[in-house]
Amino acid sequence: MSDIAVVGAGSYGSCLAMLFGRAGHSVSLWCRNPETADAMQRTRATEQYLPGHTLPERVTVTSDLDSAVRGKQFVVGVTPSHGIRSVLGTAVKVMDPDAIVINASKGLDEGSLATIDRVYAEIFPERIAKRATFLSGPTFANEIAAGTPAAIVLAGRDEGTLKLAQEALTSLHFRIYRTDDVIGVLIGGALKNVVAIGAGVCDGLGFGSNTRVALMTRGLAEITRIGVALGAHPQTFAGLSGMGDLVLTCSGDASRNRRVGLALGRGKKMAEILAEMKQVAEGVKTAKVAHELATKLGVEAPIMEVMHAALHEGIPMREAVERLLARPVGSERD
Repeated sequence: MSDIAVVGAGSYGSCLAMLFGRAGHSVSLWCRNPETADAMQRTRATEQYLPGHTLPERVTVTSDLDSAVRGKQFVVGVTPSHGIRSVLGTAVKVMDPDAIVINASKGLDEGSLATIDRVYAEIFPERIAKRATFLSGPTFANEIAAGTPAAIVLAGRDEGTLKLAQEALTSLHFRIYRTDDVIGVLIGGALKNVVAIGAGVCDGLGFGSNTRVALMTRGLAEITRIGVALGAHPQTFAGLSGMGDLVLTCSGDASRNRRVGLALGRGKKMAEILAEMKQVAEGVKTAKVAHELATKLGVEAPIMEVMHAALHEGIPMREAVERLLARPVGSERD
């Protein structure tokens, strides 16, 4: 059994803490808000994000970041991607130098357009950064909390560390596959959120299944082009962190990004939608970064382009769709 810190007590961090606690690990769950942390520790409830589920006794909730991560064998980062530098950059000051960091956040760095592994290389000592691993795949938090079977992928560049983390954290209902394609896993996990907002827009506009599936398929082609341009293996995007996560996020009712798109398609304003949300929809910020990254790489990515225009430049949703439909037709493999 392992000592694990889970840094971030939103729905996904809480469900991972439940999963690891049920498996017999000793878990410290860090929650930014002291009042929320005290209530979760006292009542064992996670009503704000995962109503109806309770934390196992082996999970301790705290708002003290130092005590949460100090001496832990595994540190699982589940903060929104824009908070990685500030939170984990602080936590590393007291982390064990042999700690294995497992990233479960999805996104790209807005300022530098960097993938999360590159952010890790900036904030962590070389030993921790080189041995870091990256978790991604088609998993909704409420279903993990309920104990339903799921499969996910863990990426890393150090084979020994990767196998150690895989074997330690795999459980009966949480099957972890491993890969060395860190870039592919991170790009798939980040960019599928942009496509999911677009899929929600299509559903909100009433376009039906044909349109949604067309958008998902062409969206996967864009994700693959961008990933391969950065050095990813194309086969990764046919796997759990590519197609698997994309299908789930574009079609599942629990998808925050899809819900943003649904609301936009039904005529709500972005400011109103974000004000009503309890958690971050990463695809909103990622749309801007994805568009800038595709432009920098010289990769054709029309879906990323129109989603950026719709989310950050204010063009109407129907106009965004019309821009896509008006493009010249070409070869599917281009």
